[in-house]
Amino acid sequence: MKRISILFISFLTFTSLAQTGGTTTFALLDLTYNARAAGLGNDFISIKDQDINLGIANPSLLNEKMQSNLSLNQALLAGGINYGQVAYGRKIFKGFGAASIRYVNYGEFTRTNINGTEEGTFHPFDCIIGAGYGQQLNPRISVGANLNLIFSQLESYNAFGASIDLAGTYTAKDENLLVTALVKNAGYQFNGYTSKQHDPLPTEFQMAVSYKLKHAPFRFSILAHHLNKWNITYVDPNLKPTVDPLTGDTIPVKYAGFGEQLARHFTYSAEIMVSKNIHLRAGFDYHRRQEMKLEQRPGMAGFTFGVGFYFKKISIDYGFSIFSRAGFNNMLTLSTNLSTWKK
Repeated sequence: MKRISILFISFLTFTSLAQTGGTTTFALLDLTYNARAAGLGNDFISIKDQDINLGIANPSLLNEKMQSNLSLNQALLAGGINYGQVAYGRKIFKGFGAASIRYVNYGEFTRTNINGTEEGTFHPFDCIIGAGYGQQLNPRISVGANLNLIFSQLESYNAFGASIDLAGTYTAKDENLLVTALVKNAGYQFNGYTSKQHDPLPTEFQMAVSYKLKHAPFRFSILAHHLNKWNITYVDPNLKPTVDPLTGDTIPVKYAGFGEQLARHFTYSAEIMVSKNIHLRAGFDYHRRQEMKLEQRPGMAGFTFGVGFYFKKISIDYGFSIFSRAGFNNMLTLSTNLSTWKK
């Protein structure tokens, strides 16, 4: 009987955080697929401009500025693992449509039998094919929806499912304030990796606010995530109360209080428009920091940084996410408007 010799799932632990991960399937739904979002705290859904990638993440942001926009996104990882996204937008009927392909390639793995004898190699692969539509209901309010088909192949095991994203956005008259709400990854696993397996998807409710200062090149954003689940902290179920060797007092297992549980739900970010062509970005996810940091050397875990360069025909974005001293992620995005290349 064949067995997988290496646990490819280890890569997804970088994004499936403790209690909010590991209990659902298709973890690739929660990856950050564009460099701009990666530099703004990873989860970012609250700017409405020409960036088609933000329209893929939040379909209510889809708008006419994204007409003919094509974007190529790629994570830069070691060990032969890579993932990315291709996205394209175009006007449809009274609204705006978008199509995307997201993928995760886990590299090459060795296949062995129960005795450890090598029997060749295999290449695990996950893929999401998505289509979205957004429409402006009035000058202030827009809505949108995505449909995603999800396929996963892990050696001889396959899984298939579908999910939808539903979103709504309010934009103030001066366009400096934007408020949005998003329900993402609501769906079902039609075929599991085994005949009796149908795991839930990582459904999540998010809300976000962005505000650009009127007379300064600064935009600040705050995102509330996992609003459909209050306690997203993790405590090892194997932990037991201990005894203080000096006093003999019993030290109970520490659980997160109200303030800690509340703080876990927020991600903060800022963007500086240095000029029309250069944008600087930074973000902070407190939950990611608490779950991923090394206890003795927390460093910059949970922080993200990025930069964007905007030219006449092409834009380049770079995002850097710090998980802990033991791991980080680089993301690169190349975008262009195909209509600008026509003579």
